[in-house]
Amino acid sequence: MTDGHIHIERGAYTLDWIDKFVNRAVETGLDEIRLLEHNYIFEEFAPMYDAVRAYSGYVDAWFRRSAGIHKLSDYLELMEKARSKQFPVKVRFGLEVCYFKEFEDFVCELTRDKGFDFLLGSVHFVDDFAFDHKPEHWAGLNIDKIYRRYFEDSISLAKSGLFDGIGHPDAIKLFGHRPSYPLTGYYESLAEELSKSNMYADQNSGAARRCPETAALGMDKELLGILKRNNVKIITSSDAHCPEDVGYKIKELSSLIESF
Repeated sequence: MTDGHIHIERGAYTLDWIDKFVNRAVETGLDEIRLLEHNYIFEEFAPMYDAVRAYSGYVDAWFRRSAGIHKLSDYLELMEKARSKQFPVKVRFGLEVCYFKEFEDFVCELTRDKGFDFLLGSVHFVDDFAFDHKPEHWAGLNIDKIYRRYFEDSISLAKSGLFDGIGHPDAIKLFGHRPSYPLTGYYESLAEELSKSNMYADQNSGAARRCPETAALGMDKELLGILKRNNVKIITSSDAHCPEDVGYKIKELSSLIESF
């Protein structure tokens, strides 16, 4: 079993910190863990966020607190140290990159030949709106438009050729908002592009852990079925941000995948 989406941002860049994630992986019966960081953690990526910071004072304050706390070289050094050690599970290192179409070349330049095992692309902002921060921020917004733009961006992400996988591909449902129209066409287009790009999709338990009253476990069943019919690889993940959450509902996520 694999947990393919684990953030290490809450601890120091040391092998002792990595060991805590590995130990939890062993406890939960995992064979492989994929550790990553949000790209905004690194000061080199700061220019990507000027527009979303200008859009929202809340996001600007969040960015000032959370972003730019490391240089990318800090993380690359940790990766090399970890690769010199033998772990009881397979450990891979990557990056979760916020997708903005206008920054495709910028991201390519910063990530090319850096030694990452994988790059995960994720949509976290829709027309500069940070849809997954607080439910009250959705008040008065056009849900149908947000969903449309979210999946348009997701399809562009899949076409970009930058990434190995797409993170939590329907995280837009986190707070329980739903469009007035069916999403089948978008699901089909996304699956087709992921298949063409040989990308995997992230079957993620993070939304359900965070918002159990409004978010179902993993992807929407229709989306999951369409991805499987298009032979898109699915990787289970917890979206853990601390060692304790590693492996969260991975078995249940695997059962959902196998049910199709």
